[in-house]
Amino acid sequence: MKFQVGDKVLLIHSNEEGEVVDIINKKMVTVDVGGVQFPVYTDQIEYPYFKRFTEKKKEVLPKQKQYVDNIKKEKGSIIKQYNVGKGIWLSFLPVFDKDIFDDDVVEYFRVYLVNNTETDFLFEYHLRYDGKSDFSLKNAIHSFTDFYIHDVPFEDLNDSPRFDFEFSLSKPDKAKADHFETTFKIKPKQLFKRIEELLQKQEASFSYLLMELYPDKAVTETFDMRKLQGAGYKVYDAGNARQHIPPARSVIDLHIEKITNEWKGLNNFEILSLQLKEFEKYYELSVLHFQPSLIVIHGVGEGVLRDEIHERLRNKKEVKSFVNQFHPLYGYGATEIFFQY
Repeated sequence: MKFQVGDKVLLIHSNEEGEVVDIINKKMVTVDVGGVQFPVYTDQIEYPYFKRFTEKKKEVLPKQKQYVDNIKKEKGSIIKQYNVGKGIWLSFLPVFDKDIFDDDVVEYFRVYLVNNTETDFLFEYHLRYDGKSDFSLKNAIHSFTDFYIHDVPFEDLNDSPRFDFEFSLSKPDKAKADHFETTFKIKPKQLFKRIEELLQKQEASFSYLLMELYPDKAVTETFDMRKLQGAGYKVYDAGNARQHIPPARSVIDLHIEKITNEWKGLNNFEILSLQLKEFEKYYELSVLHFQPSLIVIHGVGEGVLRDEIHERLRNKKEVKSFVNQFHPLYGYGATEIFFQY
């Protein structure tokens, strides 16, 4: 759920500000505006913080932009300018513009990767909205340097983007892990607070820690399988393990009558639980068999099952993207998932 009780919101059509006082369902909330409470759809409201910072007055006179990004690339001083500790950090440098009243308004952010370690790294970066990659980059970052990634418009951060990183050593080390993955997400309310703090402290940027120490390689313990064989257990060769995994499906139907014959008398919660269990089962089998895609038939209805599946897909690292669009066989009642390995 994007909104929570207590969130300040802006009514899109009336431009009025209010507060969320109750969650009705995933599509509707109750909003209080000046003491009057009424239900609204979540797609008819948004956070007001971006309006406060980005809304320019009419007939704005053209003025020269004021850039906060004035950091000098002097040897040994770059890390101090970002005010970060040891590790790898994601830093945001806001770029301000002026309105007619000479007030600062944030226009966009310059996004930097800051390496405050003695190690050189390779990295892969993805900026995702709703599970879909909007920008990607592969490059290297040297020790005690920063790396400019790209600009992100301020209003785009209202959509709760996800910043995905995968790091590996420029010079491989057998004692270290092959790679390290990390994800960063920021909510609009948190971003608003960080900007307020930045302006009050008159600082140039704010940063988030992605990785403090690069991990060691996981220690794998060996076990003498001959003892199990001698005890009568059947032992499979791990190299042939996949042939013992149940087969996957390219299409799964989550209508309850397709899952169990004993569905009559079940309440909505029990039905949803069985459907999600079936989804997780065939999702895992698809990954184990390295399937390129999977179609999940969830039906249309009120969208509860679809929304729950979409929420889970946003947090699964194997998902490259997913789409719920019209299909000649299933209409809008199916979601197609595309995997990445």
